[in-house]
Amino acid sequence: MSAIKWLPLESNPDVMNNFLEHLGVPSVYGISDIVSLDDELLQLVPSPVLAVLLLFPVSEKYEEYCKKQEEIISSGEQGVDASVYFMFQTIKNACGTVALIHAVANCAEKLDLRPDSIIKKFIDDTKSLSPKERAEFLENSNEISSAHESSAEQGQTEAPNLDDKCNLHFIALVQVNSKLYESDGRKSSPVLHGTTSQR
Repeated sequence: MSAIKWLPLESNPDVMNNFLEHLGVPSVYGISDIVSLDDELLQLVPSPVLAVLLLFPVSEKYEEYCKKQEEIISSGEQGVDASVYFMFQTIKNACGTVALIHAVANCAEKLDLRPDSIIKKFIDDTKSLSPKERAEFLENSNEISSAHESSAEQGQTEAPNLDDKCNLHFIALVQVNSKLYESDGRKSSPVLHGTTSQR
């Protein structure tokens, strides 16, 4: 973890969509809340769904889960597709931005990103880098840092101080080549959760 700290992004579609638009994701694509996993309410989520972001409290159970996942990763059993875009999270409170980058980068071909957009340039510039180098590239990206800061100050709740402890964490679930991957910048690799089907 670097010494750099950002304000956390609020889990709010308006805030996140503003951030994505600032990065150059066309406004026809966006974040929507999933209010329930009941079939009836899931039908209200716009489709196709390209990625899912989860926000949850960091707890002892999560830390135990991470240890188990790291054991699976280090065993080499899961065989992650080489085309999965993954980066570490080294900036404190940047998990929302890292999760959004995971979502956009792994769906970039479907999003009609402008070649001159901030996010397209970031993805292109970091495509051949390691997860650690991608994280370092983000640490030095003034454009993404500015967009993050601007969006983090916009939420419905008062933005915390930089030194306040944030006990919540974002991850992204992304589909790549018909397989579902958990992309958590605190882990050493994406985690493969099996095959998927489009709806």
